[in-house]
Amino acid sequence: MSDEVEAGHVRVRLDLSYDGSEFSGWAKQAGGRRTVQGEIEDALRTVTRSRDTYELTVAGRTDAGVHARGQVAHVDLPREVWAEHHQKLLKRLAGRLSRDVRVWALREAPSGFNARFSAVWRRYAYRVTDNPGGVDPLLRSHVLWHDWPLDVDAMNEAARGLLGEHDFAAYCKKREGATTIRTLQELSLVRGDDGIITATVRADAFCHNMVRSLIGALLFVGDGHRPADWPGKVLAAGVRDSAVHVVRPHGLTLEEVGYPADELLAARSKEARNKRSLPSAGCC
Repeated sequence: MSDEVEAGHVRVRLDLSYDGSEFSGWAKQAGGRRTVQGEIEDALRTVTRSRDTYELTVAGRTDAGVHARGQVAHVDLPREVWAEHHQKLLKRLAGRLSRDVRVWALREAPSGFNARFSAVWRRYAYRVTDNPGGVDPLLRSHVLWHDWPLDVDAMNEAARGLLGEHDFAAYCKKREGATTIRTLQELSLVRGDDGIITATVRADAFCHNMVRSLIGALLFVGDGHRPADWPGKVLAAGVRDSAVHVVRPHGLTLEEVGYPADELLAARSKEARNKRSLPSAGCC
């Protein structure tokens, strides 16, 4: 599958952020639901005075209620549209978009760039507090309240057993024809001076509900309901465990997407499209 841009078009990279509270996720949906993709595509069509809708491809399709600080997307625009509008496009989008979504940068993408397939990692943060009084009202749309005291050291011990390449079927909502094999590169938790615990979760890619399920398992360890080795045992079992709760989306933010050097973009895009399998344990 090629990432060659259609003749007469320019591939444009967009860096953006949004508060997901009032969105039904990233992806366009039937029925008129408000989505990030739909909002940006509508604004782009309006400010370029185009009849056509130019479809965005995104690095990570966030669910309803999930936020993004460092989301990346690309769009292929006719060369004449880009030439006419690119100098004023950013400001015009700022004037057209709702205040809960912003495009921060627009630039012509290097050859081989694909916002989704060229990415080598995505980094999310999940924020939770165990303050007996609840969540600061000013942070209520971005921080989960857990009403049991949490042991961050125990959660980090459990997290270490989940790192590496695994089949995360036990922590994902299965989608037909899609693999659940992922490489979890980082999973760590830190309690800040304000008492808020921030979990950093970084992987080459994520399957549906993976981050929120992992956090749900770690919370059970942190509040003493499960031992530190339990999340690893769930992972090894390879099936969904009813005890693993998918935590609410509002504590989750896509913080950053990582890409390789420009000369490696096309190769990474091709590699990422291959369906993955785990190495065999041996033939004998």
